[in-house]
Amino acid sequence: MTRPRPVALAIAAHPDDIEFRMAGTLLLLRAAGWDTHYFNLSAGNCGSARMGPAETTRKRRAEAQRAASLLDAVWHPSCCRDLEITYTIPILRKVAAVIREVKPTVVMTHPPVDYMEDHTATCRLAVTAAFSRGMPNFRTTPSRPAFPGEITVYHCTAHGLVDPLNRPMTPEFYIDTTSVQDRKLEALAAHESQQDWLDRSQGMNSYLKAADDESLLVGRASGEFRHAEGWWRHSATGFCAADADPLREALGSAVSPRLKASARH
Repeated sequence: MTRPRPVALAIAAHPDDIEFRMAGTLLLLRAAGWDTHYFNLSAGNCGSARMGPAETTRKRRAEAQRAASLLDAVWHPSCCRDLEITYTIPILRKVAAVIREVKPTVVMTHPPVDYMEDHTATCRLAVTAAFSRGMPNFRTTPSRPAFPGEITVYHCTAHGLVDPLNRPMTPEFYIDTTSVQDRKLEALAAHESQQDWLDRSQGMNSYLKAADDESLLVGRASGEFRHAEGWWRHSATGFCAADADPLREALGSAVSPRLKASARH
């Protein structure tokens, strides 16, 4: 019997968050033979100072679909709106439905603390949805059957490698994304509506340069790589075997520090 391909599901708050923090790793997993999925919880309706919410939603949906295509990942539609990503049961049921449909080997999401609440709430929703995967008594929207498989959850870095109080956050390990940096930026460039918005709202003179600078910062922090993405593995309890570390196993030659999963506590 053919062994199923491993699956990575990236869950982020807004259209373009995956490109900033996770797309390099997603591309490397795809190249390693994994199936990859792309899920932004918010439609990004507040991401414009020039368009109304309906037009902004339509524009950003098309941009996200284009970006997912460039990443060779399966796109999943959003389930809520900007600043309305809250840890509530109705939204949790929708996120859990996607996880049960995809049956991912790994879930990649935001860190438990970040500079804005949409990111933090997305993390909480992703973690709980993964935890509930095997609970048939928890109903999802739409209804999807529970499944008993393991999921390993990983958290990407926060902006600037600092927490909301500007305290340094050091990832558990780094992945060398230098070889896919150009394609990562190409996918980010698909979110063309964000150039003006990020200039106005967050002082980014160029969102492509900002993303490039961020990956260079993480690369310097790794001590080995030019461009990198940083990750923490979530506690295995309730999710997977204690020594499960499929992300590092799949990309071992591109990972620093090169620690064996069995050596971890």
